[in-house]
Amino acid sequence: MLYEQWRAVASARANELALVDRSAGRRWTFAHLARLSETAPASAGTWMQPRGAGGDFVLDVLAGWREGQVVCPLETGRALEGVKAELPKGIVHVKHTSATTGPARAILFTAAQLARDAANIVQTMGLESSMPNLGVISLAHSYGFSNLVLPLLLHGIPLYLGRTPMPERMRQMMTEQDRWTLPAVPALWRTWMEAGILEERVALAISAGAPLPSMLEREVFARHGLKIHNFYGASECGGIAYDDSDQPRAEDSRIGRPLQGVRVAEGSNGCLHIHSAAVGTGYWPEEDAAILGAGRYVTHDMGTVEHGWVHWRGRAGDLINVAGRKVNPESLEAILGNGPGIEDCLVFGVERPGSRRGEEIVICYVSASEHTEHRCRQWAVERLPAWQVPRYWWKVVALGSNQRGKRSRKEWRERFLRDRTS
Repeated sequence: MLYEQWRAVASARANELALVDRSAGRRWTFAHLARLSETAPASAGTWMQPRGAGGDFVLDVLAGWREGQVVCPLETGRALEGVKAELPKGIVHVKHTSATTGPARAILFTAAQLARDAANIVQTMGLESSMPNLGVISLAHSYGFSNLVLPLLLHGIPLYLGRTPMPERMRQMMTEQDRWTLPAVPALWRTWMEAGILEERVALAISAGAPLPSMLEREVFARHGLKIHNFYGASECGGIAYDDSDQPRAEDSRIGRPLQGVRVAEGSNGCLHIHSAAVGTGYWPEEDAAILGAGRYVTHDMGTVEHGWVHWRGRAGDLINVAGRKVNPESLEAILGNGPGIEDCLVFGVERPGSRRGEEIVICYVSASEHTEHRCRQWAVERLPAWQVPRYWWKVVALGSNQRGKRSRKEWRERFLRDRTS
């Protein structure tokens, strides 16, 4: 099914430019890419494992589709593990979860599910061949595969691979086209804004992989007149919600409207339930039908749906239990991040020593001032209920994030506890 759809796309756009790998200095029209896809070597066995950030990744996907192999994109240096050789009938694609909410697991997809995710994204975002995708995010990750690889192969959206998101390289690449679609993560949008490279050539700016701070969105809009569209999705089901408005959001929690073909509902446990033909078949090798399958995915994200907009309230596992009362750390960060002298912050809970009554609130913060803690404590007392004012104020040099712009509360909690006992 997928290879046949690709051949139809390649035939219809034969002489148009399809793929550019700037680092390798290679360019392919759809006709050229189609000829190569007929002879591209397939791997031995039933698996194809595309890796890297260049054109060979795309050719490996096509070879896998052609030979009826199970395609499992992997980051460079990562091995295929935890998946048995024999999969349920009809499975053509395997993703690995990011392990944000637990151990990494494999997720199984049929051709129809992959195709539906791509169609939902292309239709909702209005992707067009006249606005090529500029790819600097991972092709192996669910976000990059759904927004870059599948639109190219199933809908004919040209793809330019940049490999590096460094500002000067980005500035050079952007001169090659008048209008770009640029999917990225919040950390990259901040870097590009500070470097002053965001210009009129970016016709469609998309941010996913981590929550996009509305403050950053507003700052980019004020400086460059560029609206960044927040995109929310999950490995288990692809795209979920997208902010299609033309003005910056006023609050972080408002993450977008459900994509075409996707229904989002509030579960009885407060978590968001996703219903879509793009939802994966299930986990492997250990199934969890209560969470994933039959067109439904139960997320770990707390949220609501109000007037057609999805509002994110944080991860269920991140809620801090203070003597039986629960608070979302993101809501505290939104407030405390505006405190006097606070440049950046992260909030999490730690168990009270020798107590079964719950947790204490910790704020990990960055500040150039030596007197921030005292001033911010007083500032917080005036704005928060007493039980929500952090018990521990931990000053650090920087709050780093991974390539997707995410931070691990678990890792910072462990570092805080080690610091206290050292």
